[in-house]
Formats: sequence, C-alpha cells, structure tokens
Amino acid sequence: MSANRLSMWIALPIALVLAGCATVDPRPDYQTTIERISKATGHETVYRPGEEELVQEQVASLLNGGLTVGEAVQVCLLNNPILQANFLNIGMSRADVVQSGLLSNPSLGVSVRLPSGGGLANLEAGLAQNIAALWQIPVRKRVAQRNLDRAILQLAHDAAQLAADAQAQYYTAVAARRIHSISQDNLEIAEGLLEMAIARQQAGAGNELDVNLSRGTVLQAKLALRGARLAASQAARNLATLLGLDEPAEELALLDELPEPPDWEITPQRIVEVALLNRLDIQAAQHEVMAAAARLQEQWRMIFPIVELGVALERGERKAQGGRDVLADTARASIASGGLTAPGIQPRSARRRHTDLIVGPSLSLELPIFDQNQAQIAKAEMAYRQALKLLGALELAASQEVRSAADRAMTAWDIARFYRDDFLPLAQTNLGLSRESYRAGRASFLAVLEAQRFFLDARSRYVGALGDAAMALPDLERVVGLPLAQLMSGMRENPDPDPGKQTDEAHEGGRP
Repeated sequence: MSANRLSMWIALPIALVLAGCATVDPRPDYQTTIERISKATGHETVYRPGEEELVQEQVASLLNGGLTVGEAVQVCLLNNPILQANFLNIGMSRADVVQSGLLSNPSLGVSVRLPSGGGLANLEAGLAQNIAALWQIPVRKRVAQRNLDRAILQLAHDAAQLAADAQAQYYTAVAARRIHSISQDNLEIAEGLLEMAIARQQAGAGNELDVNLSRGTVLQAKLALRGARLAASQAARNLATLLGLDEPAEELALLDELPEPPDWEITPQRIVEVALLNRLDIQAAQHEVMAAAARLQEQWRMIFPIVELGVALERGERKAQGGRDVLADTARASIASGGLTAPGIQPRSARRRHTDLIVGPSLSLELPIFDQNQAQIAKAEMAYRQALKLLGALELAASQEVRSAADRAMTAWDIARFYRDDFLPLAQTNLGLSRESYRAGRASFLAVLEAQRFFLDARSRYVGALGDAAMALPDLERVVGLPLAQLMSGMRENPDPDPGKQTDEAHEGGRP
C-alpha cells in the first residue's frame, strides 16, 4: 500500500471524529425564553439557569422593605422552584437538537480465519458508514428545532400563568388582611353597641335581652376575627409558596392596597383577536403541528433506514512451510553453482509465495420488502391530523375563555363600584340613624342590631368585591397573553412574525 493511500485511510477516521464533536449550549435558548417571558409579563427580571447567587441577591433586594404587587411577580419569576426546574427542559430540548444533527457512528468489522495447518491467517476488515442519515438529518433537525421552539413557548406560557397566579394571590392576601382588619373594627363596633346597651339598662331604659343580644354580636365578632386571622395567614403562606420563600409568611410586608375598579370598558371581540395573536400556548400548538408535519416527512424518508457505504479489505491466508531438508538444498545449490555452495536462507518455494491484499468499496442496504415503514407513516399522518384538530380546539376554547374572562371582569368591576357608590354608603347611614334613634328612645334595639349587621356585612362584601375586581386584572392577562397595560393601549403586534406562514407550511403535508 502506498504512503499516500495509507495517509488517506488514517486521516478519514480522524476527520469523522472531528465532525462528530458537538457541544450543547442552551444559553441562547434561555435568553430567547426570557425575552418571551418578559414580553408576556412585562417584567425583565427572570431566572436564568446557572446564576443562582445573583438570583438570591436580587430576591433579597426585592424583599427588603416590603413587596409591591410588581415586585412580588418579579420574585416569583426569579425564585419559584418549579419554574427554575422547568427551565432545564429547554436545555434538554437543545441537546435533542444537537443530537439530531449528528451522523450515526461508523461500524468496523474484523474477521480473522486461521489455517488448519498453521501459517498466516486470512484477514477480512470493513469500515462502513450509514449514509441514510444524509437525507434523514435535515428533517430530523427540523423536528427537534420545532420541539425546542414549542418547549420555549410552553415554558414562557407557564411562566406568564405563574406570574398571573402570583399577582392574583398577592391581591388575595391583601384582601384577607383587610378582612382581618375589618373584623377587628367590627369587634370594636360590636363592643361599642354592647356598652350602649349596658348603659341604657343601667339607666332603666333598656333590658337584659338587649344586653344579651349585644353580647351575642360580640361573640360572633370574636369568632369572625379568629377565622379572618387564619384566612390571612393561609393566604400569605400560599403567596410565599409561589414566591419560593421559606420564611414565616406572616412577616411578608405587602405594600399595595386593593386597586379600585377601572372605569374603562372591554370589547370582547377585540380582546379575542389580540389573544389569538399573542397567546403562547396557541403558538406552541402551532409549532406542534409543524413538528408533526416534519415527523411525517421523517417517516417517509425512513423507508430505507440503513444504507451503509464503506471500505472492505481482505488479505489471503498463507499456510505454514513444511520441514526443510538442508542436505538436499545444499546439494541443489552446489550442482547449480558447480561447486560446494551453502543453501539459500529461504527455499525457492517460499520465495515464490506472496500474500494478496484486496481493498475496495462496499455497499450494504436494508431492502424494504416486508417492512416499508407503512405503519409508522400512517401513525405519523394520524398524529399530524390530531395536532391540527387540537390546535383548532385550543383556538376555540381560547375564544370562549377570553369572552368569559372579559364578562367576569366587567361584572366584578360593576359590583365593586355598586358596593362603593350605593350599598356601603346606605349601610353606614342606616347605622348612624338607628343609633341616634336608639339613644333618643325612638327605635328599638333590634333595629339598631339589624342596621349594624347590615353595615358589617356590607363592609366585608365590599372588600370581597374589591378582591374579585383586582383578581380580574391578572385573569385577563392570563387569557390574553399580554400585560394589561399593553392590552389596553391597543397593542396588536404579532410576537411571532410568521405563524401563518409556518402553519401554511405545516398544512402542505408531510411527504418529501
């Protein structure tokens, strides 16, 4: 074998090894995910894998001095352990993309056959590479990339849902603490009525029944205070869980109050249009359709799953030499030379021996006679159709979900305004009038008691209505997929510039 040919066969495996070297770097994908989350939530401070120390510093800074609702969402996006764990799905999907672009490893076969009488063995060797990957890799990479895009969108969607949950739970905790404060005020009001009843009894204008009824009201107020304290503590603990905090939840300082209901109207149809363009779960479903179409193409190209091209080498055997007759060889050498001559180192028969070395290309392929991959092609086609149906179902459900959320928001805001403008002022006026009339002896104690019950109930209901109105805001953000400020500014930008184009590509079918 010549030196040039030998160097070529040495360089070929080295080139293959270098071509197979690949690294998995998910950091650009993490950045893309963070940008998606920031667009969906309006917050740029988001967890990044590998920066745990920085995350802890940011969380400590946000917690210092108490939390606003916006800071609570930022802590959640930084410190929620489930979100942090799900970020690693992006890294695993990137690893799948890298794997999809790699050629399969070449196969090396060696066969050695020893002659029965001894001697040099017959040697056969072959180095082969499955070249079917050359037309399978592009589709395989497309499938893996679509899965990565879908994983990014799904994580961003989950993070946006988590941010909305944190915002809603913040308002729930604020409402629970306000109910607890109102319960303390209600106890003071009930105790004041009891003192009034006792004073009238001592003055001879009241009776024991009025006093006992007042005491019953005080006892009810004390029980309500205990329940309100427990509800406030539990709401704070639920918030701390979402924020990934393990310190006592009662120590969390919540700085924002429940917002007043906004005065703007919602057009459901417009919100539906914005939601269909911006909801990340719909975009993820679109990428799933495209991935299913690519998987269908992949199955069509798997009809010839193995086509191996390589190099084969064969060296013929050489049997062992028989016993050597030195005297006979000496005689033959002497006769040939005309004088006494020593025999050669090897007999002439051995000098005529040589070894054949055969090198040439080889081809091996799996013939699709019995299995033409029909079952997997049919399965992939059904999966593609299923993905299309699921996308349509999701869009339909999203439309109705948005309309329902808009209706709930408008109703919650209307009820809160009704309590604020009509119900609560009337209850407060009635309580004041009934007390004045009771002191003047013009009203019975039962009338005062009923007016007080009506007022205390109205206060609690008003706070509950404010809480429902406040939680309608993150609910709208959740179903639309945009921060409320962008939604109300009429922003209708499509975050993915080519979803229609991509969906059209998916609808073109999966056959190559």
